[in-house]
Amino acid sequence: MKKYLFALVVLTACTAKKEAVEEVQTLEVSSPISLDTTIHQEFVADIHAVQNVEIRARVKGYLDRILVDEGKEVKRGQIVFTINSQEYVADLARAKAVLSQATAELKAEELTLVNTRLLVDKNVISKNQLAISLAKVDGLKAKREEALAHVRTAELKVEHSNIRAPFDGIVDRLPFKRGSLVDEGTLLTTLSDNHNVYAYFNVSEQEYLAFSEQDGVNKSASVDLVLANGETYPEKGVVETIEGEFDKNTGNIAFRARFANPKRLLRHGASGKVQLPKKVTDYWVIPQKSVFEIQEKSYVFIKDAGGLIKMKSVVPDLRIPHFYLIKNGVSAKDTVLIEGIQLVKQGQKIKSTFKPMRQILSDYKAL
Repeated sequence: MKKYLFALVVLTACTAKKEAVEEVQTLEVSSPISLDTTIHQEFVADIHAVQNVEIRARVKGYLDRILVDEGKEVKRGQIVFTINSQEYVADLARAKAVLSQATAELKAEELTLVNTRLLVDKNVISKNQLAISLAKVDGLKAKREEALAHVRTAELKVEHSNIRAPFDGIVDRLPFKRGSLVDEGTLLTTLSDNHNVYAYFNVSEQEYLAFSEQDGVNKSASVDLVLANGETYPEKGVVETIEGEFDKNTGNIAFRARFANPKRLLRHGASGKVQLPKKVTDYWVIPQKSVFEIQEKSYVFIKDAGGLIKMKSVVPDLRIPHFYLIKNGVSAKDTVLIEGIQLVKQGQKIKSTFKPMRQILSDYKAL
């Protein structure tokens, strides 16, 4: 009898101990609230200079001078390279000499034509002589035009030996050094106009339709740019244009936003994330720390009227810092466990303190 009594006492003590273990500290709960707000969705963006062109040699020759350095700013019309032009200057002199000779021959034949007209008018010579003289004048005019074209071509070659910046911009890498032999078409450097930059990003058809329903998205919508280091670029951007068709392979359509770049911080070829505004209505907001995953499905713990914990499946639709926005699955009647989700389990009874969701939003400075 004593043995049975002892066993009963031990069993009772173990049960009490188990219940004590299941007792947890008082945890914080709250109820979801419905919000209408504007969030910013992020899209990976490629940054391009408004103008980015290759500077190539237009004539063959040796590089005489390199008048710029890599990464330096140049002005429109500034000479950046010179190619040895002695050969082209000599060609120009020859072309001008040929032009002078052709001009002199034409003038002489024009004088002959005047005399021929007088003789024909006096019936001294036949009209055939006049026709021959006219033909000679026309031939010499054509010869002069050809000579003039050679002069202009030679002048262009002399002019192209001085390579000028086509616009204000920043010089890229210089692959050739002074004295290098370059051919016509050789890439000498790249010039970028970074006063303003374009940010190109792709938007899915579903997101495009959602944005198009909002006021102003297609009318210079203001956007932000998050840089590669996670910081927000200080200048606001403007969506300037949307491409005319969707990519059949990806189902996306490209947007282009323009950003001012007064400090030349942004460079051609950089990357970032464009934050595009999106209005959301009738979404329930809950903290991200309230949500946990089991087998790739999301759940929250709900406290019922008796204080028991129950799991409830949810589908986070949108994400904002520290919070999820959920369209369906929860309501204002639910009491969601805010903290300690790793300390409790299904069916456990807890004590709790209630904290309004708006207070939690305020603590995180969200929305």
